[in-house]
Amino acid sequence: MTTPDTASPQLNPEEWVTDSNGRVALSIRFQGESLFKEESPFQTVEVFNTHDRGKMLTIDRMVMCTEADEAAYHEMIVHVPMLTHPSVKDVLVIGAGDGGTIRELVLHEEIEKITMVEIDEAVVRASKLFLPTISSALEHPKLNLLIDDGIKYLQNAADESYDLIIIDSSDPVGPSEGLFSKTFYQDVYRALRPGGVVTIQSESPIFHQQTFVELNKCLKEVFGQDYVHCYLVFIPMYPTGMWSLTYCSKQGVHPVKNFDYNKAAQFTEAHQLRYYNADIHQAAFALPTHIKKMLEA
Repeated sequence: MTTPDTASPQLNPEEWVTDSNGRVALSIRFQGESLFKEESPFQTVEVFNTHDRGKMLTIDRMVMCTEADEAAYHEMIVHVPMLTHPSVKDVLVIGAGDGGTIRELVLHEEIEKITMVEIDEAVVRASKLFLPTISSALEHPKLNLLIDDGIKYLQNAADESYDLIIIDSSDPVGPSEGLFSKTFYQDVYRALRPGGVVTIQSESPIFHQQTFVELNKCLKEVFGQDYVHCYLVFIPMYPTGMWSLTYCSKQGVHPVKNFDYNKAAQFTEAHQLRYYNADIHQAAFALPTHIKKMLEA
């Protein structure tokens, strides 16, 4: 018979961040008080020092990233489209306040301009102060950082103005809720150049199953079934560990059939990436049977 763990979230809830959907939860233990806490007009932004995952950014106590695991998410949301699309010059990023997506984008020298629209200045400020390895490119000369509403920005965006759009959002609550609507993705489609690509944070197939399925259906209605491709990334600090991203093109290239394996392998080696590699790029699109059935229902 084992004795109870005195550090369990049940016995010491003040030492843990618990991300729950009411049925399943992930708890991460942190040290001391929060390093940063601010209630912005939109949400509560916090940074914690964890016991073994480095510093952690949360929004309304939902885990956004930890220093130990963030590379998986940021490398996969960026390098999958960048190493598929033949020529990306202009990029629009919605969200991404921690800066990890921008850090990965600037590794691609062919990009001429990155526009980032983040609604909450507090997220950017917290990341610059306490997550310097993630936010390191937020002052990059190719970046135009706007503190603004990404939904309204896209409504006013010119037609066919971007080669790549990245939707790096939090879960569909609060200011991110509108980023999961058909109207929003119609604006995304309009703002993409012919052949352009969007990659989207599309939730966990297990933790947020209904949102995952509904968003995939919405994207197929906007982009066409043959141009929407779900792929998976494994992040221990996200509930269930399995998360999805989705690649959609405006009648553009397929992310696996048009993939240059050797180019991706050389890029991975040159930049010493932590998660992404040419094999992972291909394998990520191979979905487990139960997830394929979710998307086919």
